This record gives sequence, structure tokens and C-alpha cells, in this order.
Amino acid sequence: MIKVAISIGDLNGIGIQLALENHAILSKEINPLYCIDEAMLKQAAQKLNIPIPHDFHTIENIAPSFEIEAGVVTKESGAYAYASFVKAVELARKQEVDAICTLPIHKKAWEKAGVAYKGHTDALRDFFDAEAIMMLGCDKMYVALFTEHIPLKEVASSINEKDLTRFLVDFYHTARPTSTVGVLGLNPHAGDDGVLGDEEIIIQKAIDNANVHINPNYCRGGDTPTYSDPLVPDVAFTPNVRKNYTHYVAMYHDQGLAPLKALYFDEGINVSLNLPILRTSVDHGTAFDIAYKGLKLNALSYINAIKYIGEHL
Repeated sequence: MIKVAISIGDLNGIGIQLALENHAILSKEINPLYCIDEAMLKQAAQKLNIPIPHDFHTIENIAPSFEIEAGVVTKESGAYAYASFVKAVELARKQEVDAICTLPIHKKAWEKAGVAYKGHTDALRDFFDAEAIMMLGCDKMYVALFTEHIPLKEVASSINEKDLTRFLVDFYHTARPTSTVGVLGLNPHAGDDGVLGDEEIIIQKAIDNANVHINPNYCRGGDTPTYSDPLVPDVAFTPNVRKNYTHYVAMYHDQGLAPLKALYFDEGINVSLNLPILRTSVDHGTAFDIAYKGLKLNALSYINAIKYIGEHL
């Protein structure tokens, strides 16, 4: 059975509740190893009033114990979440597990703990010295992000032919889309032939480069391209256009994730591509507003993140 390290996320949030409540279901598909120590697990389970399954396997010596404060951003919870993630990556690197799945962190808590990274993907790039690609979604629609957690004012200057070409080629080889991938333009109306911006000229060059690199015999107008020409962003996710694509590449975070989450928020997952390990994650946050309140959680994203591992190993 596939062995998966589960990075426990921010213990002041809902991650540990998801892990406990769904263990029985997921342990039929995988052999989970939870990166949390017994003391913190018992504290969380007591606060949640959820029994700990007898086969809920954990790891000692993750990080210093602390008092869980439901829904509060603390440096202690940030430090523990980061240490749990590092332990999961270490296990995967040593091939002691087959993949990792990360439960939600709080970026501010990481910052308070002195963690230099803005999130899991940033850290993975550094850990493996690789150009990790963030892809989010579900079987109905996946969206990869060319730029991720950067200010909007920096997006246009980040789009260059060389980096976007490399991104498109790497994405194709790791995501393995079976049909043409839709690439979003940056500007309204995809620039309207330069009237509203000329970044689409760069995007088109990168698309052409990638199409030829992937298929050296590619002939524009003759062959089915791996990547579309720049799509007009405000219609790219309409029902008629979505009939043509299962995978998209967005130029920036909200351009791709706002429509994705409007359509498939509950079932979407996060996948890190172009790495020597497989990492998936839930595509939602710590939900501090409902943590430890005894509410029923929607676990579809977590379940789908685990299922993706089973389907891609």
C-alpha cells in the first residue's frame, strides 16, 4: 500500500480535525504517517472531543509543544507547522514514504516563526533547487500559475519569453495534459492587438517556442497545438470555452484561482509539479473561524488530494 506522510498544518486551524475525522476512510487507500507527536495529537483530540484511532501513526520530536489556541495566529503554531512539513519532505527525500500531502498552514504564522518562505511551494523550490510548478483544481479543470504569491504590480514585469517558455515545457512534461492547454493573456481582451497592452506578444512567443519544443514538427495552422494562443481572460472560463480545455495556465494568482474556486472550491486540490517528489495539498486555508467549534467539515479537497496520489504513482 502507498505510504504517505501527512504534514499536519497549523494546529490552531482545522487540519488536525480533517486528519482525525477522515483517517478511517483514507487508511483504506493509503498508509498514512502523520507528522505530529503524541503530546500535540492528544491535546488537539481532547479539544476537539474526537477519539484517536488506534492505527493513527505519528512521529516524535517534531518541534516544541505549545498550547493550541483555536483560530489564533501564533509563532508557536507556525513553527510547528513548518517543522511538520520539513519532516514530511525529509521522509519523502529518503524514500521512506512515497509522497506527501500537506494540510493548511497560515502564512502569517510562518512569518511570525521566522520562516523565510511564503508557502509550501516556495520552500520546495529551495529544498530541491527545482522550478516547482503550482497547479490547482480537480479532474474537471486544472489551473497552473506562472506567477504565484507576488504583488499584482510585479506581474507584468515578471512575464518574459525565456521563463514562460521553460514553464510551459516543464508543465507539459509533468502534468501530461491530453488535450490543448488554454493559456490566458494578461490584459483585458488579451491586449486587443496592443491597444490595451503588449505583454501578449511575449506570451505568444513563449507559446510558439513551447509548441515547437514539444513537437519539433509542429506547424501552426496544421497541427493541434499543445498550447493555445493567448485567451481573452474574461471569457476563458465560460461554459463554451471550458468545453475545449481541462488545463489552463494563468499569468497570475487570482486570474486563475478566482474562477477555479468559484466553480470547484470544495473539490479542488493543490499539486506541486516538476519536483523529484509528489506533493499534494488541500486547496483551502486554515479556516480559523470554524476551528475547534464542533462543526462538520467538508473533507472533499483532502480526500481528493490523497486520491490524486494514488492515481499518479
